[in-house]
Amino acid sequence: MKLILTHDVEHLGAAGDVVEVKDGYGRNYLVPRKLAVKWTKGAGAQLEQMAAARRKREIASIDDARAVRDTLNDAQLRIARKATEAGRLFGAVSTAEIADAVKEQLGQTIDRRKVVVASPIKAIGHYQVTVNLHSDVTANLKIQVVNA
Repeated sequence: MKLILTHDVEHLGAAGDVVEVKDGYGRNYLVPRKLAVKWTKGAGAQLEQMAAARRKREIASIDDARAVRDTLNDAQLRIARKATEAGRLFGAVSTAEIADAVKEQLGQTIDRRKVVVASPIKAIGHYQVTVNLHSDVTANLKIQVVNA
């Protein structure tokens, strides 16, 4: 089955890529979750729009990505959230909140979709997340979650 990815799918491809997958995987997993759409001749325009949007979001060059990586590796974000007396948060810290905190505290703009949280942040403490800035550049960001 030939599909166009609408979102980045790990071990398969990035948004806008045309991929060939087994029928069951495409029909039962990718299409229902809106991770991909069926490839048609008329989908070329849509593919071009997605590629343009991705180019707009991505950091332009690898040198810029390395500069952002150096800033993120040296920094520690502080995120204040309401928590119980035991230290459990009311909800989890989202990737959008992390991206907003980076913009507010460090002055760098990152895409929330590029932030990778290994396990949900649901308690007060120190955490480390990965930010995929470029295909060859990743940053490790330290986060301290405190009670508000």
